[in-house]
Amino acid sequence: MKTKTIHVCSSCGATASQWRGQCPGCGQWNTLAARTGAVSGRKAAAAAPSRAPEMLSATSYAELAPLSTGMAEFDRVLGGGLIPGAAVLVGGEPGIGKSTILLQLAGNLAAAGLRAVYVSGEESLPQLASRARRLGALDPGPLALSGTEAALAAELMQGPTPPDLLILDSVQTMTSASAEGLPGSVSQVRAVAGELVELAKRSGTALVLVGHVTKDGQIAGPKLLEHMVDAVLSMEGDRSHLYRLVRVLKNRFGPSDEILVLEMHGRGLTVVADPSTFFLGARDSGVSGSALVLAMEGKRPLAVEVQALVGRSYLSIPRRTALGLDVNRLHLLLAVLEKRLGVNFGQSDVYAKIGGGLRPLDPGLDLGVAAALLSSFYDRPLPDGAVFWGEIDLSGRIRPAPGHPSRLKQAGRLGYKPLFHAPEAGTRGGLADLKSFARALFGKGE
Repeated sequence: MKTKTIHVCSSCGATASQWRGQCPGCGQWNTLAARTGAVSGRKAAAAAPSRAPEMLSATSYAELAPLSTGMAEFDRVLGGGLIPGAAVLVGGEPGIGKSTILLQLAGNLAAAGLRAVYVSGEESLPQLASRARRLGALDPGPLALSGTEAALAAELMQGPTPPDLLILDSVQTMTSASAEGLPGSVSQVRAVAGELVELAKRSGTALVLVGHVTKDGQIAGPKLLEHMVDAVLSMEGDRSHLYRLVRVLKNRFGPSDEILVLEMHGRGLTVVADPSTFFLGARDSGVSGSALVLAMEGKRPLAVEVQALVGRSYLSIPRRTALGLDVNRLHLLLAVLEKRLGVNFGQSDVYAKIGGGLRPLDPGLDLGVAAALLSSFYDRPLPDGAVFWGEIDLSGRIRPAPGHPSRLKQAGRLGYKPLFHAPEAGTRGGLADLKSFARALFGKGE
């Protein structure tokens, strides 16, 4: 046997035959470390496959009954509940409520007579018991285990009575004996997740993995982690607000564009049954610069407030600030308004934000942002009860936004009128371009 030295990146796991200052895989600096291992002088013979492929049509299968989480809305976003043998990855910023909601779900399953186990690598058993008592999930409560070895969770699923639900909090704190590196490294995260997901599918245990996020808001670890699991949930929200948003990024058993709105209380998180107007708060429609928009979050239209403030600038370069809204999107809309309507924002500071701390990515926000900017520029409030949605082209035309029928139905249910949106096939009304839009609002645009 010969020995060979390779250099492995501690960030992405890429290898190089020689040491380099910069990793060829991820571009990080000073992350390559030398490793020495024994290699054979000739290639090993390929192992014979242990199983032959079968006809898929001849494979016997049974419809798996999902496990109810005790929250009807949570079951809805998961596609009916937790599927036995499925793996779910839950990510979110520190303190957003991942451990809280999962301990509540484990308590609900335990109260229903199912075997739920909470494995924590971050908290001790007394800490878990104290939090479960505050959440009302202590009696009858889930089984709990504290440790950082993935073998503890693997042993539970390999036992004679595997649990119905196993929660691992978190995958970045666990270590596997089959991989090298520190907890949270790429090799360890890959090994821990691979072993437990495989065991979950064999035993029929519903597995929930908690994942940390990077400073950019992405789930930490290799992207392979998201490919290995059956569903990926992301918890979002501003910790200064009481609400939390659970967004489904991937789901093999249901829709992947659903959202769930939760509200934080002293006894945990509760589901907001009708979040349609939850983010409006105490809105004053009589001031300029405030526009009401029906924004699509997943398949659900939510009423949100877009605020804008346009004022005289005393700086050589006017300021452009956006909160809850992409600042590049704001720059684009300002340029279109200047070009197509002749509105001069060149000597004005412009501030825009989404009320309630929400950060929607809906392209239909464009028309609402434009309405708020024009309202603040002319210092004239928008019509009371008016609601906006539509995407604005660089040419100044207003394009239909996705989910137009749902927005139209929601606006009628909430009693909003007048409605400002793009013309849609099969519906009445609508505005074709910014000039007709400005004339309808202020009698301007010529």
